Amino acid sequence: MITEKLKTIESLIAAACEKAGRPRESVQLIAVSKTKPAEMMAEAYAAGQRLFGENRPQEITAKKPLLPQDIQWHMIGNLQRNKVKYVVGQTALIHSVASLPLAEEIERQAAKRELIQEVLVEINVAGEESKQGADLEEARALVETIREMPHLRLRGLMTVAPYVEDPELVRPVFGRLRALLEEYRPLTREPALFDQLSMGMSGDFAVAIEEGATLVRIGSAIFGERDYGRN
Repeated sequence: MITEKLKTIESLIAAACEKAGRPRESVQLIAVSKTKPAEMMAEAYAAGQRLFGENRPQEITAKKPLLPQDIQWHMIGNLQRNKVKYVVGQTALIHSVASLPLAEEIERQAAKRELIQEVLVEINVAGEESKQGADLEEARALVETIREMPHLRLRGLMTVAPYVEDPELVRPVFGRLRALLEEYRPLTREPALFDQLSMGMSGDFAVAIEEGATLVRIGSAIFGERDYGRN
Protein backbone atom coordinates (compact mmCIF):
# COMPACT_ATOMS: atom_id res chain seq x y z
CA MET A 1 0.00 0.00 0.00
CA ILE A 2 2.72 2.49 0.97
CA THR A 3 4.71 1.49 -2.10
CA GLU A 4 1.75 2.29 -4.35
CA LYS A 5 1.14 5.61 -2.63
CA LEU A 6 4.78 6.58 -3.10
CA LYS A 7 4.51 5.75 -6.81
CA THR A 8 1.44 7.96 -7.10
CA ILE A 9 3.14 10.85 -5.31
CA GLU A 10 6.22 10.42 -7.46
CA SER A 11 4.13 10.79 -10.61
CA LEU A 12 2.45 13.91 -9.20
CA ILE A 13 5.78 15.47 -8.25
CA ALA A 14 7.15 14.72 -11.71
CA ALA A 15 4.07 16.27 -13.34
CA ALA A 16 4.34 19.41 -11.21
CA CYS A 17 8.03 19.74 -12.07
CA GLU A 18 7.28 19.35 -15.77
CA LYS A 19 4.53 21.96 -15.58
CA ALA A 20 6.93 24.37 -13.88
CA GLY A 21 9.73 23.64 -16.33
CA ARG A 22 11.93 22.24 -13.58
CA PRO A 23 14.04 19.07 -13.52
CA ARG A 24 12.58 16.32 -11.36
CA GLU A 25 15.74 16.15 -9.27
CA SER A 26 15.22 19.75 -8.10
CA VAL A 27 12.57 18.55 -5.62
CA GLN A 28 13.12 16.15 -2.72
CA LEU A 29 10.32 14.26 -1.01
CA ILE A 30 10.35 14.12 2.78
CA ALA A 31 8.07 11.33 3.99
CA VAL A 32 6.56 12.68 7.20
CA SER A 33 6.46 9.69 9.51
CA LYS A 34 5.37 11.42 12.73
CA THR A 35 3.39 9.07 15.01
CA LYS A 36 3.90 6.19 12.55
CA PRO A 37 5.75 3.03 13.57
CA ALA A 38 9.17 2.08 12.29
CA GLU A 39 7.60 -0.85 10.42
CA MET A 40 5.74 1.53 8.12
CA MET A 41 8.89 3.53 7.56
CA ALA A 42 10.73 0.34 6.69
CA GLU A 43 8.16 -0.36 3.99
CA ALA A 44 8.71 3.11 2.54
CA TYR A 45 12.46 2.56 2.76
CA ALA A 46 12.14 -0.70 0.84
CA ALA A 47 10.33 1.27 -1.86
CA GLY A 48 13.31 3.60 -2.16
CA GLN A 49 12.42 6.43 0.24
CA ARG A 50 15.40 7.82 2.17
CA LEU A 51 14.27 11.17 3.62
CA PHE A 52 11.95 11.10 6.62
CA GLY A 53 10.52 13.95 8.68
CA GLU A 54 9.58 13.88 12.35
CA ASN A 55 7.83 16.39 14.60
CA ARG A 56 9.25 15.18 17.90
CA PRO A 57 12.87 14.57 18.89
CA GLN A 58 11.85 11.52 20.92
CA GLU A 59 10.50 9.81 17.80
CA ILE A 60 13.83 10.26 16.04
CA THR A 61 15.64 8.91 19.09
CA ALA A 62 13.32 5.88 19.29
CA LYS A 63 13.15 5.01 15.60
CA LYS A 64 16.68 5.70 14.42
CA PRO A 65 18.26 2.55 15.93
CA LEU A 66 15.54 0.40 14.33
CA LEU A 67 16.08 1.55 10.77
CA PRO A 68 18.91 1.62 8.20
CA GLN A 69 21.71 4.07 8.87
CA ASP A 70 21.53 5.77 5.47
CA ILE A 71 18.15 7.35 6.27
CA GLN A 72 18.27 11.15 6.25
CA TRP A 73 16.28 12.51 9.18
CA HIS A 74 14.59 15.91 9.12
CA MET A 75 13.25 17.74 12.18
CA ILE A 76 10.16 19.55 10.93
CA GLY A 77 8.13 20.23 14.07
CA ASN A 78 8.22 22.77 16.86
CA LEU A 79 11.54 22.26 18.64
CA GLN A 80 11.84 23.17 22.30
CA ARG A 81 15.22 24.38 23.47
CA ASN A 82 15.53 21.64 26.08
CA LYS A 83 15.19 19.03 23.30
CA VAL A 84 17.78 20.53 20.95
CA LYS A 85 20.53 18.25 22.29
CA TYR A 86 18.63 15.23 20.95
CA VAL A 87 18.53 16.42 17.32
CA VAL A 88 21.79 18.30 16.73
CA GLY A 89 24.07 15.97 14.84
CA GLN A 90 21.28 13.41 14.51
CA THR A 91 19.33 15.21 11.77
CA ALA A 92 20.37 16.32 8.31
CA LEU A 93 18.26 19.45 8.54
CA ILE A 94 16.25 21.30 11.19
CA HIS A 95 13.40 23.05 9.36
CA SER A 96 11.76 24.86 12.25
CA VAL A 97 14.15 27.53 13.53
CA ALA A 98 11.74 30.34 14.35
CA SER A 99 13.42 32.31 17.14
CA LEU A 100 16.80 33.66 18.18
CA PRO A 101 16.89 31.71 21.50
CA LEU A 102 16.35 28.46 19.58
CA ALA A 103 19.07 29.30 17.06
CA GLU A 104 21.44 30.15 19.92
CA GLU A 105 20.81 26.81 21.60
CA ILE A 106 21.36 24.89 18.37
CA GLU A 107 24.64 26.81 17.91
CA ARG A 108 25.67 25.98 21.47
CA GLN A 109 24.96 22.27 21.09
CA ALA A 110 26.61 22.11 17.66
CA ALA A 111 29.73 23.85 19.01
CA LYS A 112 29.86 21.37 21.89
CA ARG A 113 29.83 18.52 19.35
CA GLU A 114 32.25 20.29 17.00
CA LEU A 115 29.94 20.01 14.01
CA ILE A 116 27.95 22.22 11.67
CA GLN A 117 24.17 21.80 11.82
CA GLU A 118 22.15 22.71 8.75
CA VAL A 119 18.96 24.66 9.45
CA LEU A 120 16.07 26.51 7.85
CA VAL A 121 14.35 29.60 9.21
CA GLU A 122 10.62 28.99 9.58
CA ILE A 123 8.43 31.93 8.61
CA ASN A 124 4.73 32.36 9.32
CA VAL A 125 4.11 33.91 5.91
CA ALA A 126 0.32 33.95 6.22
CA GLY A 127 0.44 35.45 9.71
CA GLU A 128 -1.83 32.80 11.21
CA GLU A 129 -2.07 33.10 14.98
CA SER A 130 -2.35 29.31 15.32
CA LYS A 131 0.90 28.66 13.45
CA GLN A 132 4.46 28.85 14.67
CA GLY A 133 7.12 30.65 12.71
CA ALA A 134 8.80 34.04 12.74
CA ASP A 135 7.04 37.05 11.30
CA LEU A 136 8.75 38.83 8.41
CA GLU A 137 10.62 41.35 10.57
CA GLU A 138 11.81 38.67 12.98
CA ALA A 139 12.84 36.40 10.11
CA ARG A 140 15.09 38.97 8.51
CA ALA A 141 16.81 39.68 11.82
CA LEU A 142 17.18 35.95 12.45
CA VAL A 143 18.80 35.37 9.06
CA GLU A 144 21.27 38.20 9.74
CA THR A 145 22.09 36.84 13.22
CA ILE A 146 22.59 33.24 12.09
CA ARG A 147 25.21 34.56 9.68
CA GLU A 148 27.43 35.14 12.73
CA MET A 149 26.94 31.65 14.16
CA PRO A 150 29.85 29.49 12.93
CA HIS A 151 28.25 26.13 13.73
CA LEU A 152 24.99 26.78 11.87
CA ARG A 153 24.64 26.57 8.11
CA LEU A 154 21.51 28.35 6.93
CA ARG A 155 20.20 26.49 3.90
CA GLY A 156 16.91 28.32 3.27
CA LEU A 157 13.37 28.92 4.49
CA MET A 158 10.33 26.93 5.56
CA THR A 159 6.63 27.69 5.91
CA VAL A 160 3.35 25.93 6.65
CA ALA A 161 0.55 27.30 4.50
CA PRO A 162 -3.00 27.68 5.79
CA TYR A 163 -5.22 24.65 5.29
CA VAL A 164 -7.64 25.28 2.43
CA GLU A 165 -9.75 23.08 0.16
CA ASP A 166 -8.40 24.77 -2.98
CA PRO A 167 -4.58 24.82 -2.98
CA GLU A 168 -4.61 27.66 -5.50
CA LEU A 169 -5.62 29.91 -2.61
CA VAL A 170 -2.26 29.43 -0.94
CA ARG A 171 -0.16 29.91 -4.07
CA PRO A 172 0.65 33.50 -2.96
CA VAL A 173 2.05 32.16 0.33
CA PHE A 174 4.49 29.93 -1.53
CA GLY A 175 5.37 32.68 -3.99
CA ARG A 176 6.11 35.03 -1.11
CA LEU A 177 8.48 32.54 0.54
CA ARG A 178 10.32 32.13 -2.76
CA ALA A 179 10.68 35.92 -3.02
CA LEU A 180 12.00 36.07 0.55
CA LEU A 181 14.64 33.46 -0.29
CA GLU A 182 15.97 35.78 -2.97
CA GLU A 183 15.66 38.85 -0.75
CA TYR A 184 17.53 37.29 2.16
CA ARG A 185 20.26 35.54 0.16
CA PRO A 186 22.69 38.50 0.22
CA LEU A 187 22.34 38.61 4.03
CA THR A 188 23.72 35.09 4.53
CA ARG A 189 27.27 33.86 5.13
CA GLU A 190 27.12 31.32 2.30
CA PRO A 191 24.72 32.73 -0.35
CA ALA A 192 25.33 29.89 -2.82
CA LEU A 193 24.08 27.35 -0.25
CA PHE A 194 20.98 29.38 0.70
CA ASP A 195 18.81 27.58 -1.83
CA GLN A 196 16.21 25.43 -0.05
CA LEU A 197 12.46 26.07 0.19
CA SER A 198 10.62 23.64 2.47
CA MET A 199 6.96 24.15 1.61
CA GLY A 200 4.02 22.07 0.48
CA MET A 201 2.26 19.18 2.20
CA SER A 202 -0.14 16.41 1.14
CA GLY A 203 -2.89 18.76 0.00
CA ASP A 204 -0.90 21.48 -1.74
CA PHE A 205 2.54 20.17 -2.72
CA ALA A 206 1.95 20.41 -6.47
CA VAL A 207 1.27 24.15 -6.22
CA ALA A 208 4.27 24.54 -3.90
CA ILE A 209 6.52 22.86 -6.47
CA GLU A 210 5.20 25.15 -9.19
CA GLU A 211 6.18 28.07 -6.93
CA GLY A 212 9.69 26.80 -6.28
CA ALA A 213 9.61 24.25 -3.44
CA THR A 214 12.75 22.14 -3.19
CA LEU A 215 11.56 20.07 -0.20
CA VAL A 216 7.96 18.87 0.11
CA ARG A 217 6.75 17.35 3.38
CA ILE A 218 4.16 14.65 2.72
CA GLY A 219 2.70 12.49 5.47
CA SER A 220 -0.96 11.50 5.26
CA ALA A 221 -0.84 10.86 1.50
CA ILE A 222 1.83 8.21 2.17
CA PHE A 223 1.10 6.80 5.62
CA GLY A 224 -2.54 7.74 6.18
CA GLU A 225 -3.86 10.14 8.77
CA ARG A 226 -1.78 10.78 11.87
CA ASP A 227 -2.35 8.39 14.75
CA TYR A 228 -2.98 10.79 17.62
CA GLY A 229 -3.09 7.88 20.05
CA ARG A 230 0.62 7.17 19.71
CA ASN A 231 3.18 8.92 21.88
